[in-house]
Amino acid sequence: MAVDEHARHELHNRLDDVLGAEMATTLMRHLPPSGWGDVATRQDLEHLGDQVRAELHRELNATVQTLTRTFVAGNVALVVTVAGL
Repeated sequence: MAVDEHARHELHNRLDDVLGAEMATTLMRHLPPSGWGDVATRQDLEHLGDQVRAELHRELNATVQTLTRTFVAGNVALVVTVAGL
């Protein structure tokens, strides 16, 4: 259930009546503005970090393979050229 601004305002008013203005404001500041469903957990961030590291590792491996092939092909061409002279 999404909490709209009206519901938040009503909650703040009730907390103000029960706890007092300062405590009500402090408590409301600890609540996320859009609901707990929109807040990432530490586990979410760790999973995302694992995915990013895995993708980076794949891309780095592909780049190293491409550069190695290019380097070897260039050196072979250079050796053949020098040998032909």
